[in-house]
Amino acid sequence: MKDVMAANVAAFEQTMRSTLALAEDLTGRDWERATECPGWNVRDVFSHLVGIEMTLLGEDPAPGHVLPADLPHVRNEMGRGLEAAVDARRSRSGPEVLAELREVVGRRLAELPGIDPGRPAVAPTGREMPYAELMGLRAFDCWVHEQDVRRAVGRPGNLDAPATDCVRRVLLPGLPVIVAKRAGAAPGRSVTFEVTGPVAFTEHVLVGDDGRAARVGSLEGGPTAVVRTDWESFVRLLAGRCGPADVTVEASGDRALADRVLAHMGITV
Repeated sequence: MKDVMAANVAAFEQTMRSTLALAEDLTGRDWERATECPGWNVRDVFSHLVGIEMTLLGEDPAPGHVLPADLPHVRNEMGRGLEAAVDARRSRSGPEVLAELREVVGRRLAELPGIDPGRPAVAPTGREMPYAELMGLRAFDCWVHEQDVRRAVGRPGNLDAPATDCVRRVLLPGLPVIVAKRAGAAPGRSVTFEVTGPVAFTEHVLVGDDGRAARVGSLEGGPTAVVRTDWESFVRLLAGRCGPADVTVEASGDRALADRVLAHMGITV
């Protein structure tokens, strides 16, 4: 558990330092650029990061703030909970939010070495888990948001960060749900996902006789359908940042199945 905690904290720290360094070069207009997160611009993404880390420090990131009832991009109670810290900072400048994030991250990094990796923690979804696992989720969330900002301001980078291990651990277990439940693949059908660099790998998903799918090491006789795309596009699809028409993706084999899979790739809240 200590090794898991150390790796996840290191991934979190690298991503946060990369994000802070990126922000140093942002202009006034950059802070207002829309990201692929519905309703959030670049400043809002940084406000979200501030809010989560303050919450983990045991602090209220939006004391006394009343969230408007008519925010169309807020679709559920979890979203409303995350939005308060963002909405409370919409009157602040980008540099002000950046200074707050820098200070909060400094305190978090100072606190983390003293936290027991097995200490119970609660994720934003409400699920309880060891603190070491929570830090894997933090590395995942921060890296995905770093990439949101980088795309919005046209400054690509850090695509092969240590946090990508955490990203894969969070996202890949959702592939069987996409194939069997969402795309409706029948028993015996299978889908191979071929992902190219800078993080390259292949994942096979097979639907069993009971209609439930699982990730498997290989497929006897080959897959029913193949979906090929690059790492960044793969993450954007799974994180609900875009649809298949917005990225370069190739499909072969059973095209109808592949199209249904691609149409239902978004699995994050």
